[in-house]
Amino acid sequence: MLVYPHINPIALSLGPIKVHWYGVMYLCGFAGGWGLGNWRAKRTGSGWTSDAVADVIFFAAMGVILGGRLGYVLFYEPARALADPLWIFRVWEGGMSFHGGMLGVFVAMWLFGRQTQRSFFTITDFIAPLVPPGLFFGRIGNFIGGELWGRPVADPFLPWAMIYPHVDNLPRHPSEIYEALTEGLLLFVCLWWFSSRPRPRMAVSGFFLIGYGLARFSMEFFREPDADQGYILLGWVTKGQLLSLPMVLAGIGLLGWAYYRQNAHARLS
Repeated sequence: MLVYPHINPIALSLGPIKVHWYGVMYLCGFAGGWGLGNWRAKRTGSGWTSDAVADVIFFAAMGVILGGRLGYVLFYEPARALADPLWIFRVWEGGMSFHGGMLGVFVAMWLFGRQTQRSFFTITDFIAPLVPPGLFFGRIGNFIGGELWGRPVADPFLPWAMIYPHVDNLPRHPSEIYEALTEGLLLFVCLWWFSSRPRPRMAVSGFFLIGYGLARFSMEFFREPDADQGYILLGWVTKGQLLSLPMVLAGIGLLGWAYYRQNAHARLS
């Protein structure tokens, strides 16, 4: 049986300046995306330069931070934001929504496309494989912050079951680690493999939506629902699962349409 180790949320203090682990994890995610983006840009015919990669990562970072925070406020805690509007800006306290961040990135990529004369799906196909490392570090940030813990385990002798003393004394699934390994590591491996060969436009974007949606939907079965949300449908569906379903459906649509267009073009040729 493991016990959650209390970890100081502040990674570094320099006088009045405090660097939180949550911010460090975001920085690691963006740095990883930048490095992988430059790797992909070196492929023959990629159409990307190191300057373009730096620019798209900057746009994506703005989309993640603004969209993620606003998404969390709107999807999960609108009442708290109304009671304490300044809380919206205290991002170091935690509280970011992936689904909100994704919508923010969509807007940012649309703006980047207008600025650089690139199509929306050309951009999203390029950046999709760069996202999972950021998800990995984000979930590690959740673990360090002692948030988004798992549900009580059915088998109390599960070797990796963990007690979160700040929650209760029940052995629970370390769901933050589960999500880091599935939404982050596993999705990265699958997506990097899929995108390593030429694919029709929209296919990589669709694959990402399906992969993340399925990973998130599955891992929600191990994660304790938010206390103020609970199960919002059928007595077992969580808010995270409900928000993930449209991603899977949209991904299936994009992937199917991408290959349909490719096959139709091949027949006409």
